[in-house]
Amino acid sequence: MPLFAVGLNHHTAPVAIREHWAFPQNGLAEALGELTSRGLAQEAALLSTCNRTELYCSAESPELITRWLADRQRSTPDEAGKYLFTLPGEEAIKHVFRVASGLDSMVLGEAQILGQLKEAVRIAEAAGTLGTQLHKLFQSSFTVAKEVRTNTAIGSAVISMAAAAVRLSTRIFERMDETKILFVGAGEMVELCATHFAAVNPRRITIANRTRARAEALATRFNADILPLEGLGEALPDYDIVLICTASPLPLIGRGAAERAIRVRRHRPMVMVDLSVPRNIEPEVTRVGDIFLYTVDDLEQIVSTGLESRQAAVAEAETLINTHASAFNHWLDYRETVPTIRQLRDHAEDLRASELAYAQRLLARGEAPEAVLDILSRRLTNKLLHGPSRFLNQAESGQATQAIQAVQQVFQLLPEAVSKHRHHP
Repeated sequence: MPLFAVGLNHHTAPVAIREHWAFPQNGLAEALGELTSRGLAQEAALLSTCNRTELYCSAESPELITRWLADRQRSTPDEAGKYLFTLPGEEAIKHVFRVASGLDSMVLGEAQILGQLKEAVRIAEAAGTLGTQLHKLFQSSFTVAKEVRTNTAIGSAVISMAAAAVRLSTRIFERMDETKILFVGAGEMVELCATHFAAVNPRRITIANRTRARAEALATRFNADILPLEGLGEALPDYDIVLICTASPLPLIGRGAAERAIRVRRHRPMVMVDLSVPRNIEPEVTRVGDIFLYTVDDLEQIVSTGLESRQAAVAEAETLINTHASAFNHWLDYRETVPTIRQLRDHAEDLRASELAYAQRLLARGEAPEAVLDILSRRLTNKLLHGPSRFLNQAESGQATQAIQAVQQVFQLLPEAVSKHRHHP
């Protein structure tokens, strides 16, 4: 049965739409069970994260899958048509490989998606909706992801200021999972930076913003706390990393506040990243010991050195994905031929058993063994070649050439030998 990937992600839909289409983790098994029990899919797995809701399945009709998905999420046909994508066959295979490898993530090369994909597979397996095709597909995707991370620089190429901010922070803090991070602002740049930092699983994330509604939206997405902007100075010592990007024309963090924060922290280091223009952190903060302040210019220098590395890494990763996709397609093609091969062998075995029984009856009547062997071989040959001979004789004039080539290929006949027999009977 054909493979398909159906769904939406951060490439096709904004966050408001992705939130509406998301499945709760405790509802995935029920949804998969409904999908397969209704006969809409033979196999299915569902991946639902903040950036994507994607259904991987073997099914006859992707249209029915799309309709079921839209009805399940109480969406309109217009919305489904606008944001949902359907990838068939090899496109679906490559897509799963790219997702597992982090090539399709908002943060290129991030490793978190692989764990989320493995959890989706575990849920599908527990729900009984993971069959031979999808099991093989996901195991292959895990292999591809490992090779991409091992053999390319996809996970280490710094390609954005957000990624550069994470890289600079890792130079100061050995254990990013123990850090507390404060984001000041709630615009697109802060959202992108929060996505990068969330991928390294910090101990705590807090959002401070002048407009509480926007802060709440980001906090919900990243499971973060909310801090009123007027409490920024007092809360500063609690955080190891402070990233700020607002439209304020005046600095929000001055040298005095930074000095007080570092004293309260007993000179445990802090990283401050100012992506605002004009700057929101006073330049004099660079003179405060144990505070590492980086600006837009600092991050752009790192990004510029990572672009070439990124392009090479992506090209290498795509080559690996294409190679594994071709191998998986070959496996699918082989699976389709297995029933025919088995049927062919059973047919040949039936003929062999029938002719062997006939030969044994001749021997029992006292026929000479040499004569019986000759009769056995001739009868078996005639019966095995009856089908191909009839196929050639009944081929219509316009299909004769194709029929001849098919038989030549199946029986590995050399065209020269055929021509020789034709002219020298």
